Amino acid sequence: MATINFLYRSTKQNECLNVRLLFRVNNKDYVQGAKTKLTVYSYDELANDAKLSGKKYWDEFHLKRNSKDIDIKNKQREIDVELNKIENHILNAFRNAEVMKVTTNTKWLKETLERYYNPPELNNSIPNDLMDFFDYYLEKKGASMSAQRKKNTNVTKHKLEKFQNEIGKHFKLNEINENFLNQFTAYSDRLKYAPNTQQIDLSLVKTICRYAKYLEVEIHPQMDSLKIPGDKPSHIFLNESEIRAITNLTISQEYLDNARDWLVISCYLGQRVSDFMRFDSSMIRIESGKRLIEFKQQKTKKFMTIPLSKEVQKILNKRNGNFPRAISAPKFNNYIKEICRRAEINEICKGKKRISISPEGIKPKREDYRDVKGEFEKWELVSSHIGRRSFATNFYGKIPTTFLINITGHSSEKMFLNYIKKSNKDLALESYAYFN
Repeated sequence: MATINFLYRSTKQNECLNVRLLFRVNNKDYVQGAKTKLTVYSYDELANDAKLSGKKYWDEFHLKRNSKDIDIKNKQREIDVELNKIENHILNAFRNAEVMKVTTNTKWLKETLERYYNPPELNNSIPNDLMDFFDYYLEKKGASMSAQRKKNTNVTKHKLEKFQNEIGKHFKLNEINENFLNQFTAYSDRLKYAPNTQQIDLSLVKTICRYAKYLEVEIHPQMDSLKIPGDKPSHIFLNESEIRAITNLTISQEYLDNARDWLVISCYLGQRVSDFMRFDSSMIRIESGKRLIEFKQQKTKKFMTIPLSKEVQKILNKRNGNFPRAISAPKFNNYIKEICRRAEINEICKGKKRISISPEGIKPKREDYRDVKGEFEKWELVSSHIGRRSFATNFYGKIPTTFLINITGHSSEKMFLNYIKKSNKDLALESYAYFN
């Protein structure tokens, strides 16, 4: 939540107002300030008081609404209209900005004010067609987007193209409303896209529309309130006995042994596959006799320093100080399922399994796979993310939560507890012993 304050900061009698933006991110408060071009008063504006300065007006008259002077009342209304315009411009820009960019860039507010006074020319080069604006968005934002974010944007774009072609309608940006949502969800349901997948697609469409709104392109008033309820993800993780079974499993194939070592590493370092699959010995350093690994998370761009556990060190010793050979995420997913099957990790669990929806006898394409809910043996539900979730779940309550959050890189304790699916009831039960 962000708020705006206007201040008269100068000792001069006639000077422009300052604006101050206050907001909080991850329980940390931020303040940015800049100067507007709004001078609230001048010497010759009042026929009955030629000496009333901007400073005197702001300090003594602007916030007092009981003045009987018609000139003062008119001036109050005039100034309020302009202040509201500036406030709305800044808050709209803030809602559409990448928050981390705002917190780390002290020039952001000045640049936003500059766009208020010198808005970009709105001409035919900015499309109002949804698909055309996807291309415009990728062109303008592509350089600052991660490869994965760019890939996800293109996936959603192609899905929307197929949707529009099927219903025979091409949507404008100002047509992204409840009618659009109803048609899109009906199409997605028929093709068996999961609610969470639909939710992700809608979120990206709304991001596109908010960027268009920032550029002052007309957007439907229903757009911000559009929602698709998602499914709560299943909390599948490997417990300590299952990790031991995987560690002690005899494997003759080199490629499976390589994948097994990566799986064990992920269970003790708690990182995403996009990060741990890049680990190599050059990232390791020794500080006060303790072995640490330093890297930059691909998703969050955070610089991380985390300890190497003894279990990970055993794998490095096995491999002459090196990490296992890097493999692709899809291969890793397939290999660890086979490893867990051999380790007899076959407890029946609720979850989602990826299956093909293509007709029997026809080789499925990549886009023909869907996540289907059901009850399956646990090994069937294992994916590359299970190591990170296993780490967070298994060590919760054994290691101070602050340390765990520092290793996983979650932004807050609330996000971490939600990640391991700890409810208020769970926390109350766990804290019961301290009060009895």
